[in-house]
Amino acid sequence: MNRFAESPLRHLSALAPLVALVALAVVVWEPPSGTIANGALLGGLTALFAIGIALIYRANRIVNFAQGDMGAVPATLVLLLMARDVPGGAPDWMTDLPYPAAFAVGLVGAIFLSFVLERTIINRFKRAPRLILTVATIGVAQLLIAFAIFMPRWFNLKQLGGEVTRPAPPIDVDFTIGGDRFDGNDLMVVITVPVILVALALFMRYTRVGIAVRAAAERADRAATLGVPVHRVQTTVWVITGVLAFVTVFLQAGIRSIPLGSALGITMLVRALAAAVIGRMEDFPRIAAAAIGLGIVEQSIIYRWRDVYVFPVLFAIIVVAMLLNRRHRGSRVADQAVSSWAAARELRRIPTELRTLPEVRIPVIALFGVIAIFLVSLPLWMSNPHLVIAAQTGTFATIGVSLVVLTGWGGHVSLGHMAFAAIGGAVGAWVTQTAGWDLGWALLAGGVIGAVVAVVVGIPAARAGGLTLAIITLALASATLYWLLNPDVVDWVPRGRIGDTNLLLDLRIESQTSFYFLNLGVLAIAVAMAYGIRRTRTGRVLIALRENPRAVEAYGVNPFRTMLVAFAFSGFLAAVAGVLFVHHLHLFPNSSVNNPLSAEASLRVFTIVVIGGLASIPGAIIGTLYVFSMQYYMLPEWRFLANGFGLLLILLILPGGIGAGLAEARDAWLRWVARRKNLLVPSLVADRRVEEVEVTPAMAAAVADTVERPELEEVAELRQ
Repeated sequence: MNRFAESPLRHLSALAPLVALVALAVVVWEPPSGTIANGALLGGLTALFAIGIALIYRANRIVNFAQGDMGAVPATLVLLLMARDVPGGAPDWMTDLPYPAAFAVGLVGAIFLSFVLERTIINRFKRAPRLILTVATIGVAQLLIAFAIFMPRWFNLKQLGGEVTRPAPPIDVDFTIGGDRFDGNDLMVVITVPVILVALALFMRYTRVGIAVRAAAERADRAATLGVPVHRVQTTVWVITGVLAFVTVFLQAGIRSIPLGSALGITMLVRALAAAVIGRMEDFPRIAAAAIGLGIVEQSIIYRWRDVYVFPVLFAIIVVAMLLNRRHRGSRVADQAVSSWAAARELRRIPTELRTLPEVRIPVIALFGVIAIFLVSLPLWMSNPHLVIAAQTGTFATIGVSLVVLTGWGGHVSLGHMAFAAIGGAVGAWVTQTAGWDLGWALLAGGVIGAVVAVVVGIPAARAGGLTLAIITLALASATLYWLLNPDVVDWVPRGRIGDTNLLLDLRIESQTSFYFLNLGVLAIAVAMAYGIRRTRTGRVLIALRENPRAVEAYGVNPFRTMLVAFAFSGFLAAVAGVLFVHHLHLFPNSSVNNPLSAEASLRVFTIVVIGGLASIPGAIIGTLYVFSMQYYMLPEWRFLANGFGLLLILLILPGGIGAGLAEARDAWLRWVARRKNLLVPSLVADRRVEEVEVTPAMAAAVADTVERPELEEVAELRQ
């Protein structure tokens, strides 16, 4: 059968997710026709959003977390331009713009904003590891959120609210389907979404630019050798994505209003990622069909059950889709989709040749002594409110250490790590408040349950590879907050205030000082455990798996078992930190607004690790200090601006994070000491040309007698 005969069958197979999901909704929840129509509208908007995610992923191999906010900025401008009779608002000549004119302004603004973002920010990360660029989009999102918050002040408004968040319908119609009322804004979605989807399909298939986009997405290096302007094509992709994001946000504002500060929210992101996963990030018709089907499923769940059950169902659908879309072993495209870890530099041990020198030993001891004195004396001169922040910083630093093990060393990206902390916190609170055990046993019980959950989640992620864990954990974090640990759904989750408790040996934990030292001690133990694992065979195999999994398998090592150890250890540390956080807060947070254990908090914790350095434990701790100082000592609107700008600035100056910068500074100091002592240290001059290093016979003999050879030992262990 030739390619043209297969085409109709391929188009029909693309509808399979829609048919399956609609059948699931009809059989399980039995929705009326109005609910199905509402779901189809919502799914159509999700299709635009999901296709934008897939476009960016194919062009840059990243997940663009700024996509919703790229559309929110021009959509907010359009809503302000269309505002009518707002008390205290801008003059009439600045507002009351007709719908078509305002939409055209927003379209131009979306094109301009996307072009500027790609050329000024995204393009600067073109040679950076893909994971760094993914985190850079989180920084871009923070900047755009701050911009959208400040924008209403140009129109003499304190914030975007009231009728300004929903545009007036451009078409004066009013009809009902199955008891649900629809108006002109709903009709605009029905008209606009199919037109855009068809136009995009024709553009990608028949225009020269569209063909170039597809070629660059498949193999950017090969397309460049054939004369395709890859950078210009990627700019075009970002512009298209910006237009799709604007249309999505603006049309959704017409049927549901626009939320402030979070653009489309985590619900739309999880639903769009689920659709993109079903379509393997490349089959646009299948992605659109899956998005519409997921919208119908979501509205059916809300109709028959409650909205808290939406996330667990989406989580189950994502896991099933991941298992069905397992990565083909040996696939070159799949290998290219995996992020580069070139910037994941660790702070290595001081070389043996310099470790015993007084010029090195005395400054190191002095530095650690100053840090220890500072940490121990902190409660003496810090007030209780600031001591609370210091203790919470230690808690989140422990979660950062757990992410270093899983992401920095193991190479698996977790975007919902706070789910493990939330599960551990709930279990720990139940142990102390219901079972009556002390906090020591609660830490152990919460950690064990967190490790078990991490292993269960890690099994499909380790088998599927790529960004599987990132998407699964993000969905898990939302399902955990809204369903699994929701006291309105399950009875065992603690409600109300969590009282003081004892630690082992009847040590009472009740004051802020005691909680501070407890958090500090747990952080120290977590750091010691992490370094202990790093120096074992398991730690060395983790690094090898991150760098070249095929080579590790060639030595007969079982990578699956080693990865599960990393999942278990990371989940254990995160859950222990969750137990500490809940007991320090004296409350298990169950609100969906500003919840410190939410999916949004998970993204913030992930940025902490990238800011500090993916593989650097000291960097993760310093990154936690930076993020928490921005969070607690700045106003919300300025917090978004400082976080976004600071994150991008750090990633531009130090692509490897603060940890890599510390490693470079320390190595430069050690090179200076080595030059003064006329010593040749191979690990410090490996990046220099051989002819630049003058090696004397005495230096060569000293190196032969003193240099350690851990690389040979690691290779020997891998061979066994």
